[in-house]
Amino acid sequence: MDERLKRLAEQRGGVFSWGDVQNCLLGEHDVRTAIGAREVVRVRRGAYVLDARWRGARPAEQLALRARAILLGRSRDLASHQSALALHGVATWGVPTHVVDLMGEVRRTRTVSGVRTHPSHGEVEPVDVGGCVAVDIATAVVQMALRHGVEAGVVALDHALHERRCRLSAVRAAGEHLARGPLDRVRVEALLARADAKCESVGESRTRLLLHDLGHDVRSQVSVSDHDGGFVGRVDFMVGGAVVVEFDGMVKYEGADGRAALAREKAREERLTALGFVVVRLVWADLDHPERVRSMIERALEWVARRS
Repeated sequence: MDERLKRLAEQRGGVFSWGDVQNCLLGEHDVRTAIGAREVVRVRRGAYVLDARWRGARPAEQLALRARAILLGRSRDLASHQSALALHGVATWGVPTHVVDLMGEVRRTRTVSGVRTHPSHGEVEPVDVGGCVAVDIATAVVQMALRHGVEAGVVALDHALHERRCRLSAVRAAGEHLARGPLDRVRVEALLARADAKCESVGESRTRLLLHDLGHDVRSQVSVSDHDGGFVGRVDFMVGGAVVVEFDGMVKYEGADGRAALAREKAREERLTALGFVVVRLVWADLDHPERVRSMIERALEWVARRS
């Protein structure tokens, strides 16, 4: 690959455009050669990513790279929806990562070759994200909730709040601006009501929402002490007064450090059980089976009731 073009791409976070190719006095043959050598990935016509950056990147990271590359050739557009959140580094769930959402000078939303362009709202103040123009986090969160559902919006908002990247007041203001009717306003209110800055991961946010939908009163990140006031641990969720619900992503148990973490988790669970708590552990697969989770929680609550 041409070294000038490679350096330029690296300066731009691993992306370049067809205009960059021409400015380096290169042509289509040079690009095809680089693609064939697996040095470059074409993410759209005229938009390219260095293979070293693309390979091994998570879907959200690839979405950010795709958006960066495409925006190089679209100076009048700005990233929106999950594309903006990917650029901001805010977690998302349940949304497509192969389509880049932008706002631009169109009268109605249209999708062409993997780019979905929405009508631009003049009142939206664009922000710079590492050299790319995007909507702010609050606006992107509301866009997510209105297009992809409240759960998708809450997952992103939880992460943004937990990382102190966004305030509920800004989300409320964005919702007032973007809501186009009664249903939109209901969704914005649900988004605000269900957000929880205490949740530390996508899995925790989804677990909390599922427990809420199953009709349980849920408290997040509850500190538990023993009878002498000694700190036992902080649990993900408490349902009722004695049922502990933990989301287990399993990743933290990989390798030698992971085995040590697993041993600590087991010891903590034994202490919780000795104090009279019932511990229910959920994994990713459980979150897609609400009735399974309902049964697990109800059995735990029944056990606590019988013991009392």
